[in-house]
Amino acid sequence: MNQSLTIARSILLSGVLISPLSNAATVEFWTAQTQSDRLQTIELLASTFEALNDGVTVKVVGVDENEMATQMAAAVAAGTTPQLIEVNSEIIMALGEEGIVDTQTHQGVIKDIGKSRFHTGALTTLTSPQGQYYGLPYHGWIQGIWYRKDWFDEKALAAPNTWENIATAAKALTDKANNQYGILVGTKQDSYTEQVFTQLALSNNAAEFDAEGNLVFNSPATLKTIQYYKGLAQYNPPGPQNWRARDYYLQGKMGMFFYSTYIMDDLALAEVAKGSLSSENFKELSGGTFDPELVKNTAFAPIISHKSAASYGTLSGLVALKTSRAADAKATKDFIEFMYDPASYITFLHMAPGGMNPMLKGIAEDPAYLDDPNGVFKLYGADKMKQIVSGFDDIRSFSVVGGKTFPASGAIFAKSVIPRMIYDVTIEGKDPQAALDSAEAEMKTIMGE
Repeated sequence: MNQSLTIARSILLSGVLISPLSNAATVEFWTAQTQSDRLQTIELLASTFEALNDGVTVKVVGVDENEMATQMAAAVAAGTTPQLIEVNSEIIMALGEEGIVDTQTHQGVIKDIGKSRFHTGALTTLTSPQGQYYGLPYHGWIQGIWYRKDWFDEKALAAPNTWENIATAAKALTDKANNQYGILVGTKQDSYTEQVFTQLALSNNAAEFDAEGNLVFNSPATLKTIQYYKGLAQYNPPGPQNWRARDYYLQGKMGMFFYSTYIMDDLALAEVAKGSLSSENFKELSGGTFDPELVKNTAFAPIISHKSAASYGTLSGLVALKTSRAADAKATKDFIEFMYDPASYITFLHMAPGGMNPMLKGIAEDPAYLDDPNGVFKLYGADKMKQIVSGFDDIRSFSVVGGKTFPASGAIFAKSVIPRMIYDVTIEGKDPQAALDSAEAEMKTIMGE
């Protein structure tokens, strides 16, 4: 059966009613998915929608995410903006602040789908200070702690979802004499280190900026996080480390590690895991064979709590842009709701299993979603998949505070200020307060203060 007809049949069977439009309408859809196979999938979804909606044309345009802001600025200036885009949350918030987003359409979609269906943190991330929705969360990845549940059970350790539990487990699972380490946190001057630190900092209510845009990084909350981070690093494998030290975990020499959902296939499939099973990356590791029980013995803690609950990740959303044609606006709303229908949504998400996770509750446990093309999700099971995506309920970042975006956060990230601070403390032995003072001074320089 033709793929388009198969999806259409699934949608009709699910009870979705598509009302025909009396006037011709166009939905130009800019997507950040530019790979040819992904564009083909999206074009398939668009053609299915067209088949179900007489008089509607959906034009799919792939735009590299690094060029999306520039292309949008040019389109706004020329009066040729598309009706719909799919892009990351930072660009979404910036477009919302420019006043070109159709928040009424977003409100209508949320009302139709049900606000409670969306993961809370994901929806909050795209909400303006006035409570308007600048975009609709669609997909993303989440970071957290992947850990050996069987080892935790043997030692009666609590799940690593609080500062105290993490520190206790890291110490208990470290056996340096046998080259076994309790945890992996980043200590190299790279983005992995910043991602790990950010999640811990947010859980301690530390921030780079306050709601007025003042730099507030040099605070007792940040200092406490640095000190805590330094304590965890003593249970790391030796030397500066980054994500590559996941090899220790896959070779049975590590109790837990921070990583995104992109690790899911490495833990589940021998062919994907083999890059972490040699001694090539670490002379301290002798290499090993794939453990088919590892996926079953691994659990995931996406949310870390201390002073507050926090998860870390990225999300992309769908954004309807203002248009003067009512027919186009209605077609855009209908197309968005079509893209959230389980058959369409799962087809889209399966383009990147683990990298694209659902923002609607219930999708992760759907049998069709569990039947991904790589055969990964079934190995985790519905309960574990639900636990993984629950992290989107508390997803936060340094760059968005109270619905306001602060581009300076991106400039600070690009200059690796935070990773360098962590490296100085954990590897060079610099005093935490002195390292924090230096980081603040560098941030001010970047901001031109």
